[in-house]
Amino acid sequence: MKISRFVILLVAIVSVAVGASAALGATHAATRAVTIKTANSSLGRIIVDARGHTLYLFEKDTRRHSACTGACAAYWPPLLTHGKPTAGAGVKRSLLGIIRRANGTRQVTYAGHPLYRFALDTKPGQTNGEGRQDFRAGWDALTPAGKKIEKDASDSGYPR
Repeated sequence: MKISRFVILLVAIVSVAVGASAALGATHAATRAVTIKTANSSLGRIIVDARGHTLYLFEKDTRRHSACTGACAAYWPPLLTHGKPTAGAGVKRSLLGIIRRANGTRQVTYAGHPLYRFALDTKPGQTNGEGRQDFRAGWDALTPAGKKIEKDASDSGYPR
């Protein structure tokens, strides 16, 4: 019983630290225009930010509207910008866009999908957020064509 309380406390502390770090990172990312590019990953070719961090879509979002706010945005920081997003290598400029979030910030979209990072992807190339079911919907990385990548639970983690 004491161990489970310890684990709960530890998870709570880590969650607060990750949330604060992610919120600061999201604010910092909004200070300039962002570049979206492609990279190879264990999921195949995906879109990433300028630092090589995987970008995700949230299945609960609709075109022109982000459903991820509050605690969700702390774990899944939206990719924010003040300028027009730039298409890097392998990215289709015509698929880049911007939506205005409820708080007035501008979030980058790709193929109409608002883009997010995952707070537990701490290094370039990590895809720890792929296939998660956080905040009552799925999270998926995107191909350069703007399609979501979905892992098949029966295939050892490879996209179908």
